[in-house]
Amino acid sequence: MEIEKISPKKVSELVEEQMETFIHSGKFQPGEKLPSVRELCDLFDVGRSAMRDAMTALKGKGLVEIRHGEGMYICHFDPTKLLNHYLLLPDKNDIEALFQVREMLEAGMVKRAAQFRSEEDLEAMKLAIGEMKGKKEGLGIADYSFHNAIAKSSGNHILFQLMEFISATTKKSMDDFHRMIASDARLLEEIIGQHERIYEKVAAREVERSCDEMVAHLEYVRNLMRENNEENTLRSG
Repeated sequence: MEIEKISPKKVSELVEEQMETFIHSGKFQPGEKLPSVRELCDLFDVGRSAMRDAMTALKGKGLVEIRHGEGMYICHFDPTKLLNHYLLLPDKNDIEALFQVREMLEAGMVKRAAQFRSEEDLEAMKLAIGEMKGKKEGLGIADYSFHNAIAKSSGNHILFQLMEFISATTKKSMDDFHRMIASDARLLEEIIGQHERIYEKVAAREVERSCDEMVAHLEYVRNLMRENNEENTLRSG
């Protein structure tokens, strides 16, 4: 198999695109076990961080499956995954619509999390919040990890898969937004505080108040994104 070397610009995205091309072209077959991360890094001539990000994105699209202790496998065809090819291109109108979906989805999801979360789920949320505080350059990944931990603790595997799909779909469009937050100490403190309040209500099993905190957080983020998009439009105009 001939591999095109990856340029330093947006390495993980280029790896993701090339892997996706291989999957859809049949060079990787459904059910086939992929080489290890180290072997893939050598194959594409990229670092482990870029390869992990690419594989996480492919997992979110439903193209690969990560089996703990076994490795990574190409998923079998599922017609519902065709949505990945048509929905939510990086357009601000799409992102606005998606946040409306998130508000409806996560409001119910966090209620279930407050009812059914385990101590392991709480630890995953605490870890994500700790990463928000400690690594500004990794704010986006930590944010996704927190919301995915909420989804997982809901005990509903379909909700979890929907959140993974949404996270993977919006990742590229939200990277700039997360960098903007990380560069503003006031905004960063407020966003972290919102996640901490959600965590506290889930940990205390306060069902309705956990929902209130989640809705307030998502509304705050959506308004920030709208303002940021408007400012960028004015600058570019």
